[in-house]
Amino acid sequence: MTPAPPAEPAGEAIVDWYATAARDLPWRTPGVDAWAVLVSEVMLQQTPVARVEPVWREWMARWPRPADLAATPPGEVIRAWGKLGYPRRALRLREAAVAVTERHDGVVPADVAALEALPGIGTYTARAVACFGYGQRQPVVDTNVRRVVARLVHGRAEAGNARASDLSDIAALAPEDDERAVRFSVAVMELGALVCVARTPRCGACPVRDRCAWRQAGSPAHDGPPRRVQKFAGTDRQVRGRLLDVLRAAHEPVDAAALDAAWDDAVQRSRCLDSLLTDGLVEQTADGRFRLPS
Repeated sequence: MTPAPPAEPAGEAIVDWYATAARDLPWRTPGVDAWAVLVSEVMLQQTPVARVEPVWREWMARWPRPADLAATPPGEVIRAWGKLGYPRRALRLREAAVAVTERHDGVVPADVAALEALPGIGTYTARAVACFGYGQRQPVVDTNVRRVVARLVHGRAEAGNARASDLSDIAALAPEDDERAVRFSVAVMELGALVCVARTPRCGACPVRDRCAWRQAGSPAHDGPPRRVQKFAGTDRQVRGRLLDVLRAAHEPVDAAALDAAWDDAVQRSRCLDSLLTDGLVEQTADGRFRLPS
């Protein structure tokens, strides 16, 4: 009997799956530059794709280059950020645009270390821009990728805390060909987002289900503490958002009474307003009114 051919390496199988299963997202379009990738990566942090896509399109139409965003007042940037959440990201993105304009002649750097030196840019974002924006062979590890590796390689239901070995784990799965390795970095991320999801993984649709260590072990449940579901209603995040909503809708400074109407709890409202002032998301005028930063 002729022996069966060896199974296709897992990384290659994931790249092949991606060729037909990938979502059509605008920041993945051929020819999209590193600035567009950087904007998308910052926006996508803790924010669903469906909410990001229309805002990303608006930003790229308005600020197609880092210098365009760098020249825009912070208040306008916060207003354009809209309801994406975690609005400090908008300020950090503008600060990064200023740094790119001043230090790199308006061109997003390709070097990971130079990217990490930009305001608000961490290891994940720097590697994602180098990989997706410049086609470099880089291990790019987010929550989705770590979950795929935990199941496929280590036989665990969840990835647990980030580890120093995460980068080497994913690098070991990447195809040898550099171009396919770059494709793999986005493909494995997509696999975790669409198929190897946290609560109800779609194992039947997985291109590497037959070699998944977690499935081979009988799909054991997560043996750690239950994941905490982050609530939103009634939190300081919600209050901060309500206060910013008032200021985004106003094109002139507003008095304290306008902010008072946004939330009943005076103690919580005051605390949140103080935090917005501290974060530079709101400023107080000389006459005691409030506005987005100028």
